[in-house]
This record gives sequence, C-alpha cells and structure tokens, in this order.
Amino acid sequence: MLVPDQHSGSAWIGIIPFRMTGIRPYGLPAIPVLSETLELNVRTYTTVAGVPGVYFFSLDAASRLAVRIARRFFHLPYFDATMTCREDESFHYTSARRESEACCNVTYAPTGGPSVSVHGSLAHFLTERYALYTTDSTGSLYRGDIHHRPWELQPARAQFDLNTMTRPLDLTLSGPPLLHFSRELEVSILGLSKC
Repeated sequence: MLVPDQHSGSAWIGIIPFRMTGIRPYGLPAIPVLSETLELNVRTYTTVAGVPGVYFFSLDAASRLAVRIARRFFHLPYFDATMTCREDESFHYTSARRESEACCNVTYAPTGGPSVSVHGSLAHFLTERYALYTTDSTGSLYRGDIHHRPWELQPARAQFDLNTMTRPLDLTLSGPPLLHFSRELEVSILGLSKC
C-alpha cells in the first residue's frame, strides 16, 4: 500500500491543469491530431524503495484516444472530459469529467518571475519527483521513470469558480491553496516496470 509523503507534518494533493503538446513515442515524430491535449490531474506524493514520485488519483483529458492509450498501456486512471483553455492576460481553464461530478473552472496567472525551487522547500518536495506510480487491475504496483529539468516555478494567483475534483475520492481540501505556474517543461516518461 502506498503511503503519502509528508512535508512538515502534512500530506499534499495537487490539482494540476495544463496543456500537453508534442506527445509521441521516443524517436518518432508527433502527429498533429494525436499529439496535443488538455489535461488535469489530481495527485499525491509518495516514495517507494527510496524513489520519490507521484501517484495519480485521476487524470482527465480532452483526447479520447489519449485516455484509452494511457489506460491500456500505462494503467493510469484517465477519464474523458470536456475541457477548454483560453489565454489572454490570464488562463481560463475548464474541465468537466463525463458522467461524473468532477469539475474544475479556474482562472489563473503568474504573478512574478521564474526561479528554481530550493532543496528542502515545499515547492521542491512537490515538483522534483522523477517517478510515477500506478497500479493495474490486480493491484500490482508499477513505476515509470520520468526525466525533466528542474521546474522553473513562478508565484501565481487563481480564482476557482468551481473545484469538485476531489469529490469522487471523498476527500476534502483544507487550508489555503499553494499556487505555482510554469510556462513549459519538457518531460520524458520511460516504460513502466513492476515494483
């Protein structure tokens, strides 16, 4: 059983809206229709055998094909969602999971310049993780290694008009949100291996 990591005595849940572009298997070109999707994930943070990583409670995506591929080949809890993202001075992001009450409607924007998080800080604890953990239908645990540069994070502001992403998990969020923004991060995910 996975146990959430804690920072200063608290476990954390991340609700992360973003746009993925350039999705492709390593060494192959991106196919325009298949290589871009909006996504919103709900995650926590855990360590297995000394390797800190993320565990996804859910991943909502606008691409029905991406949902099916990720469910089948990566055992990830992807869901179909109707999603929009519009950018002006802010980002206006909406997500509504099909046949569920999991929805998010948020407007957000960076409020300062980018910096790399300091080792030991909460931002470092939440972002500098180089593995994902997931389970298959039998409960077997898998790890996928992740490669990326350190996150360049900016302080951010957000206005949540609706956020019920943790309701299907029967989890209640408490305390003020911690907000970060990152313009871009290139990520490579290796295949899964059984833990």
